[in-house]
Amino acid sequence: MNILDKIVAYKREEVEKAKSLKSIAELEQLPLFEEPSFSLKRFLLDEKKTGIIAEFKRKSPSKGIINDKVKVSQITRAYASNGASGLSILTDEPSFGGSIDDMITARFNDVPILRKEFIIDEYQIVEAKAYGADVILLIAAILTPEQVHDFTLKAHELGLEVILEIHDDSELGHIQQRTDIVGVNNRNLKTFEVDIEQSIRLSHHIPENKIKISESGINSVQDILNLKSAGYNGFLIGENFMKQEDPGLAFMKFTSDLRDALV
Repeated sequence: MNILDKIVAYKREEVEKAKSLKSIAELEQLPLFEEPSFSLKRFLLDEKKTGIIAEFKRKSPSKGIINDKVKVSQITRAYASNGASGLSILTDEPSFGGSIDDMITARFNDVPILRKEFIIDEYQIVEAKAYGADVILLIAAILTPEQVHDFTLKAHELGLEVILEIHDDSELGHIQQRTDIVGVNNRNLKTFEVDIEQSIRLSHHIPENKIKISESGINSVQDILNLKSAGYNGFLIGENFMKQEDPGLAFMKFTSDLRDALV
């Protein structure tokens, strides 16, 4: 059983437990459920922004602890105030050290929030809306095209946008008319090896009318320039900032260099 299989297995148990603790009807009564959502698509296309979806991540299955000393509120404020187009918040606890509370804490920033989670059940989509997400991630590697279709409809019903994450050309068939954003994860979720060239290779096979983002392994301004040349609008970066003592400062310096390179 690979890492992804293990995550999906415990995720099923987590979802069943969450359902027993709070019903969908109860989730729908929470204050944030009625809040209007920010559009990540609009923020990614806003030339005043950086195109970077900055991630808050304490640890990962491949690297272990990355940074568990900093506060969500402090770092997401720094990300948002320095031009982040979105905030990616890990809500998986066992493998990534995240929680729903992290997403709620980051809600004060007027920037779209992506719930970075392994979604396998519609319950998690309602949960995402109820706790402050604007966007959800659907991972093609753990879902059928039919599930992607149904989950996307549910997300849109709640006013959420969807990033469909693919890893190789075998998952291109998961892309659908309603898909808002296509994300190419350069990290193989089964082996956790990273190859940023995967985004370049797949760029020509993604429909031209889709907003494209590249995820994982982006470590330099040159990486972003290369991805922009391949048609990418967004760049999900977490570890490159989170591994620094002050991720917010690292983000500020990175975006300053990016703006200089784009002049």
